[in-house]
Amino acid sequence: MLTVLSALAEPTRLAAMRLLDDGAEHCVCELMRGLGATQSRTSRHMRVLKQAGLVVDRRDAQWVRYRVNPDLSPAVTRLLDAALTLDPLADEVRA
Repeated sequence: MLTVLSALAEPTRLAAMRLLDDGAEHCVCELMRGLGATQSRTSRHMRVLKQAGLVVDRRDAQWVRYRVNPDLSPAVTRLLDAALTLDPLADEVRA
């Protein structure tokens, strides 16, 4: 659980999870655009999310496609749902 919390604590990774929350697969190029990040930075963040077990990937020719791991435990699913419903602007105001 600590690995999951640590992965979600970083704003770019949380934003990536918000992009993936639609249930679809997204290639790194789509995530790059949504995050406003370079390919290497996006891939690095996605690797952390994958290591935490939050996402799974699938290679499609030269592309890597990511989606939320469908086999998350109920506890992790509840945690992820709670994290995704947080208002990012409210977090900045409290900081």
